[in-house]
Amino acid sequence: MLTMAAIVTVGLCTVISQVDQVPEDFPRFVVPGYEGEMESLRALFWLHYEPAGPLIPLWDEWMPMSTLWPARGSGEALEEMRSRWASALTGRKMDAEGYIQTQQHDGPAHAGGWPFPRWMEAGGIGWHFRGTGVPGYDGPPASPDGWKVVGGQSGEINDQGWVVELVEPGAVLETPSFEIEAGNSPWLRLNWWAEGIDGASCYVEWTTVEQSEFHPASRAYFTAANPAGQLETAPPMGPRSAGDLSESTVETRTMIPVYRIPEWKGTVTRLRIHIDNPANARLVIKSFHTACDTRHNINNSNFIRGCHDYFLWTRDVTFLRGQIGRMRSAMRFIMNEFDTRQRKCVYTTWRGHEGGSGVRRTPDGQKEIIRGEGIGSNYWDLLPFGGEDALATVYYYDALLDLADIEEQLGKHPQWCVAAGAESFDPGELRNHACEVKEYGSRRFWNAETGRFGTVDLGGTIHDYGFTFLNNEAVYYNFAEPEQARLIRDWISGRRLVEGDTSVGEDIYHWRFGPRSTTRRNIDYYFWAWSNPENIPWGFQVQDGGAVLGFSYHDLMSRLMTDGPDDAWGRLRGILKWFGETRAAGGYRAYYQDPVHGTMQGGNVAGGLGLDREFFESILVPQVMLYGFLGFRPTVDGFAVNPSLPGDWPELTITRIHLHENVIDIKACTKMLTVTVTGKSKDPMVVVVPEDWDLVSFPTGVAVVKETGEI
Repeated sequence: MLTMAAIVTVGLCTVISQVDQVPEDFPRFVVPGYEGEMESLRALFWLHYEPAGPLIPLWDEWMPMSTLWPARGSGEALEEMRSRWASALTGRKMDAEGYIQTQQHDGPAHAGGWPFPRWMEAGGIGWHFRGTGVPGYDGPPASPDGWKVVGGQSGEINDQGWVVELVEPGAVLETPSFEIEAGNSPWLRLNWWAEGIDGASCYVEWTTVEQSEFHPASRAYFTAANPAGQLETAPPMGPRSAGDLSESTVETRTMIPVYRIPEWKGTVTRLRIHIDNPANARLVIKSFHTACDTRHNINNSNFIRGCHDYFLWTRDVTFLRGQIGRMRSAMRFIMNEFDTRQRKCVYTTWRGHEGGSGVRRTPDGQKEIIRGEGIGSNYWDLLPFGGEDALATVYYYDALLDLADIEEQLGKHPQWCVAAGAESFDPGELRNHACEVKEYGSRRFWNAETGRFGTVDLGGTIHDYGFTFLNNEAVYYNFAEPEQARLIRDWISGRRLVEGDTSVGEDIYHWRFGPRSTTRRNIDYYFWAWSNPENIPWGFQVQDGGAVLGFSYHDLMSRLMTDGPDDAWGRLRGILKWFGETRAAGGYRAYYQDPVHGTMQGGNVAGGLGLDREFFESILVPQVMLYGFLGFRPTVDGFAVNPSLPGDWPELTITRIHLHENVIDIKACTKMLTVTVTGKSKDPMVVVVPEDWDLVSFPTGVAVVKETGEI
């Protein structure tokens, strides 16, 4: 997530004059008698919509559902956000094994993962002949002094990296001697350009204290650099100079999984790169270093869910035809890599992701730092989710249901001509497996002593610091059983006190706009490099008693699902009162200049509250109107609604909903729906409503289907 070291951000303006300039064509929420509140909510929506759109896979579950439905403008302008999403999802990088890469900014970690922890904190080794270009994420500058080049000549360091001319076949580059622990360096990463080595069988080999000579068993092969790139590509840095390659102008970021080789163990002392060049060749090496495994285990689930949401909102068959194979591959990666069929959960064994903390206490209470352990696996990048990962399992459960929905629709719409074949999934089997995952996870991750969910490491220990985000999302995605949802809501709402918690009762909403991220002081459960959390006061770190605005959406939705619309509306009014005060002060950052209100995080500055800048998911909060109170769900053939209005709302209207080829206004009033449609769709629209609701006004071509029970 979002620590002080987090990410390159897009600025979010919170000045009141700009907040109030909401375009006329932006959707409106209309509730008679609450015009002021609805205007404020619309302003909140616009504030976070303006910088929103496709980001990286981390946000693929939250951003499509929030940004695809507002109908902005007409013609090309109306399609602009859809085009951005189609391009982004189609462009999600998937490696040869089916892993969806994180695509965050560069850093000296796994090229397909989060940019930290860096190899320097892990006690690894590296040579950076040129930097990443990202402040704070460069390794120490290096020179080729001490390297041996056999069959070649060491050249200059230009604006790309170290130039090496290979003049004899089978050239070899050998590093200086060093000593590192293999276990803390599961990957090797080579950033480079090359020409003249197409098809070469390159490999790296190593020596250890225990095995002082190079040996074929201590060897890992990798693919030669080429203009298409191996894992992730980036343009060369700066203008090309005399030593630059004439053909291969795309940086290749090669990741070598040495942890899979049994002989990668003990203390490694040297590395040797065999190029296997058939003739003269040229290399430019930007960097070569060990790397922590900083991949996220949620990316594939998020990609599947993002594609599902995009298709339901757009009915873009061309997109689905192009992405269904990747969606299936993404699901198979999860099943294979995390043994989900057998384990019934996301069972993460990646080095450093075993779910245990890198900060531990000895029997006498002394702090012990376990280097290389506790690496984050998701948005919450300081917390060691992993092992039997509760949050990843909730997301996997939802992804199973989303892919089942898509596979079912493919069966119902043969006219789409989407190939099935051996890679397709049976939707019924996916749903049965989802039930198994829920049945296992709702028991395995449940802490009976506290009455809420925690997460479990590979040693079987449950870690529970009152993760409100985990628990609210478990309710929201229907992962929690009804009695569990009741206990969760009673705890977060303050009606039930949990012994040992730092924050209880009304204090859980101390920050006003939402619940604290955690309710129990955490000084022991972190990745190893975040080793002095006790130096930051409770509530002044987002992941330790702080709060994130966006996840108030799941809090609102779980309230609505469990305690009903009046309870959710009461909470939303509290959020809007807080937002009104920030607007009056001139925006979030003006309001929080007074430290009595709290401290904001963002733009590489630590703090306890996540509202703007890299906290793009703040756009989620207004979605409670569409998905919650109106109960709107896009479908392949139209939409379903299941309104749940507070008792003092005479009606609710939401305007400018962009669904398929149509722009829709919907009014819900005392068991009656009014639908206004403008657009160019020639296909009939199926509207599914609860059995006790009537669609009293609708255009020609709308078919009404009534269903009993939950839609």
